[in-house]
Amino acid sequence: MQIGIDSFAAWSVGDDGGAATPAVAMQELVQRVVHAEQCGLDVFGIGEHHRKEFLDSAPAMILAAAASVTKKITLTSAVTVLSAADPVRVFQQFATLDLLSNGRAEMVVGRGSFIESFPLFGLALEDYDDLFAEKLDLLLEIRDNENVWWEGKHRPKLTGQGVYPRPVERADGAKLPIWLGVGGTPASFARAGALGLPLMVAIIGGETHRFRPLVDLYRQAGARAGFAPEQLKVGIHSLGYVAETDEEAAEAFFPGYAKTFGQVGKERGWGGVTRTNFDTLLGPTGALLVGSPENVAEKILRFSEALGGVSRFTFQMDVGALPNAKLLRSIELIGEKVRPVVRRG
Repeated sequence: MQIGIDSFAAWSVGDDGGAATPAVAMQELVQRVVHAEQCGLDVFGIGEHHRKEFLDSAPAMILAAAASVTKKITLTSAVTVLSAADPVRVFQQFATLDLLSNGRAEMVVGRGSFIESFPLFGLALEDYDDLFAEKLDLLLEIRDNENVWWEGKHRPKLTGQGVYPRPVERADGAKLPIWLGVGGTPASFARAGALGLPLMVAIIGGETHRFRPLVDLYRQAGARAGFAPEQLKVGIHSLGYVAETDEEAAEAFFPGYAKTFGQVGKERGWGGVTRTNFDTLLGPTGALLVGSPENVAEKILRFSEALGGVSRFTFQMDVGALPNAKLLRSIELIGEKVRPVVRRG
């Protein structure tokens, strides 16, 4: 099982409690990618948002900067909002990243959980699913063919044009990895299976084991489409933070978590965030991976078993609004104490 970190490039919080400048926050983010590699982690992902509090509107740019100062770690999006992007440009950006990183690029594509990109790029929200399905079809066509013949409703057709550059040719003949990022929509799980794409499930609340029927749906759809079980990988993107003790992790993470989800809750009409609800999510079946290395490692293994086997877990720590020093220490603990236990299984 691979273990990694996902970031939305949220503005860091300095030791004095004030927000860092965007330039400092970006430098700290690249520092965390380097540190993750040094600590033995397998993958680092950068999300995509078009909101003031996040600096990740151009994730391929951030990943390219990280590629120049790393050598081993896999670099991926988390997720690329494909509905609002041109698949040709997305492929070109990640093929370029793949060349810069010598074959370490991947992408996770999805529809995104925020909708700011739709008015920003002049797209109709009622086309939310249709846009994604069509653009995913084109992206996969580009990945599989240097010259592309394709026609759809939302983009001018391609009549044999070449799309360049092409990514690194892998020794095993594998293509540039494209994962499908999903939330809780059954049709999305089934679509990933039918296409034989690895699945990245964002689980940010509730009880993780309740996603088992959806993961089973993915595997069943993949089997019906003729894909072997080993092709149908499942990854989990979880909110998490590791400290020396359970109490230290919870006390550090909760204030930022409450602020972040309180703000999102106001936008979406959710209820307020309470410490009682937070503590419930820290329990044995709750989705949060917040705690000591020992307990977090045990929880990951328990989640993997409950979901029928998981290939990748990534921690999203940004919502805790923690200073860079604490994030670096958490990465160390994940690399030194969580990952070895998980890899032993």
